[in-house]
Amino acid sequence: MTTTASVAPARADAERPAHRDGDVLRWLAAYTASMIGDNVYYLALSWAAVRAGSPAQAGLVMTVSAVPRALLMLGGGVIADRFGPRRVVIGSDVTRCAAALTVAVLFFATDPGLWPLAALAVVFGTVDAVFIPAVGALPARVTSRGQLARVQGMRGLGARLASVVGGPLGGLGVALGGTATAFGLAALLIAVSVPLLMSVRIRELPADDRAGAVGTGELPTEEKAGVGGTGELSTEEKAEAVGRRELSGADEADAVGTGELPVGDTAGVGGTGELSVGDMAEVGGTGELSVGDMAEACGTGELSGGGVSGVGVRESSAGDRAEAVDPRGPSAEEQPVAVGSRNPSGGSAEARGGTAWRELVGGLRYIRGHRVLAPLMLAIALGDLGFVGPLNVGLALLADERGWGASGMGWTLAGFGTGAGVASLLLAVRGRLPHAGQVAAYAILAGSVAIGALAYAPGVPAAVGTAALVGLLAGLSGALCAALLQTQSDPAYLGRVTAVASLVSLGLAPLGMPLSAAAIGAWGTGPVFVVSAVVCGLGGVVILCFGHLRRAELPR
Repeated sequence: MTTTASVAPARADAERPAHRDGDVLRWLAAYTASMIGDNVYYLALSWAAVRAGSPAQAGLVMTVSAVPRALLMLGGGVIADRFGPRRVVIGSDVTRCAAALTVAVLFFATDPGLWPLAALAVVFGTVDAVFIPAVGALPARVTSRGQLARVQGMRGLGARLASVVGGPLGGLGVALGGTATAFGLAALLIAVSVPLLMSVRIRELPADDRAGAVGTGELPTEEKAGVGGTGELSTEEKAEAVGRRELSGADEADAVGTGELPVGDTAGVGGTGELSVGDMAEVGGTGELSVGDMAEACGTGELSGGGVSGVGVRESSAGDRAEAVDPRGPSAEEQPVAVGSRNPSGGSAEARGGTAWRELVGGLRYIRGHRVLAPLMLAIALGDLGFVGPLNVGLALLADERGWGASGMGWTLAGFGTGAGVASLLLAVRGRLPHAGQVAAYAILAGSVAIGALAYAPGVPAAVGTAALVGLLAGLSGALCAALLQTQSDPAYLGRVTAVASLVSLGLAPLGMPLSAAAIGAWGTGPVFVVSAVVCGLGGVVILCFGHLRRAELPR
C-alpha cells in the first residue's frame, strides 16, 4: 500500500525576489528579533556574572556555553534534518525564551549568585547546538535557489543590526531595572520570533534537488513515476543520486547494484512495489532477498518506487546495506514521503530510515564525497581559525598594548562592523556575484593580509580603516562561502552541512581563545596576528587549488 504526505504546492511566485517575498521578510524579521535578543542576553549574562563573582568566575560563565555547543553541534544537524528546520528553530527559541525568563524571575525575587547563570549558559549552549544548524538549513526551504545568495546578504544585514541595537538595549534594560529586566527583555525579543516563524510557509524541495534524495527513499511523486514508468534516471538525476558526480556506464550499473535493470523490470518495481524471485536475485546479487533483507535495503520495511535506489547496495551484509542507505532529510511535514513509508508523520528512527548515528555518518559521507562542499568546509575552517582569535580576544589585547583604551577598541570594532555591513548590503542588492568561488578566494587572501596589518596600525584611525577593510573582505568571503554552501547542498542534508561548517567557528574556535591570549602574552600581538593571517589565507589557497570549488558559481 502506498502512502504519501501532503505538502504545500509549489507557489506561482517561486522566483519572486527575496526582498519582495513576504515569507522571506517574516523569516528575516524573526531571525533579527532572535539575534537582538541574543545580544541582550549576552550583555545581561556578562554584567550579572561580573557583579556576582570574580573576573575569573565571570569568564568561566561566559565560556561554559561553548562546551555543549561544540560537543553537540553535529548531532544538532541531524535533528534539524530529521524534524525540519522550522520546527527545530521554533522549539529552540521557545526553550531559550523560557530559560531567560526563568532566570529573570530568579533575579527579580532574590540574588541567586553564579550557579543559575552558569546553568543558563549551559542551556543556551546546548540549544545553540541544534538552533545554529536549523537556522542555516531554513533559508533553502523559504526561498528559491536563485535567491539564496541575496538572502545571505539580508541575513548579514540582520546580524549587523542586531549587534548594533542589542548592546544598547541590554544596557538600557540594566540601567532601568537591573539584571532581571535585561533578561526579561531578552526573553521577550526571542519570543517575538516564534509567531513570525509559525507564519512562514515552507516550500517543498527544489525540483533539481529531489534526485539528491534518491538515497534517502524520498522521491517526489513525479520522480517516482519517472523511475517506475521508464526505468531510467536522467543524467542529472544519476549524478545527484551519488553526490552530483557524473557516472560512466559502469558506474551507473553500480549505482543500482545490478548491472542494468531492463525497462520492464524497473517499471514493475516502481509500479507495483513488488519484485519477483528472479528480479530479487538480480537486485540483491545474492539469489534471493528475505523480507528482513528487503526492509534493511530500503529502510522502510517495504520495497517501493522510492526503494529502488535504496536496494542499490551491491553485494554486502544486511548491516552494510542499511549503512549504504542515505539518512532521511527534512521531516515529513515539509517533504513528500516515500511510497511505502509506514510512518508519514515522523515517528521512530527505524520508520524514518535509520538511526541518528547512521544519519550523521550519512551526512559526513555526503560532504566528503562532494567535489565542492568537501574543500569548502576546509576553507571555511581555516578562515575561521585564523579570524576568530585576532578579532576577539586579540583586538582587546592590542588596544590595551597600544594604549588605545576602550574607546579606541570600540571604534575599531565599529569599523569592522561597518565593512561587514557593506559586504552584506552588496550581496543583498546584487543578489548574485559572478565567479563566486574565485571572488571568495581572493577576498580571503586579501582579508588575511589586512588581519596581519592590523597589528601594526600606528594609531586608532589607521586601525579603524584596516578593520573596516577586514570587515568588508571577511564579510564578502563569508557571505559567498555561505551562499555556495546553501546552493551546492541538497536541502535534505543542509542541517548536517551547516553543523559541520559551523563547528569550527562557533564550536571549537571560542575554546581556543584562551590559547590565543596566552600566545599574545608570550610573543606579543604582532607575531600572533601574522600567524593567524597565514592560517586564514590558507583558506583562500584551498579554494584556488580545487578546480570545482574555484569555478563554482551561484545560480542565476
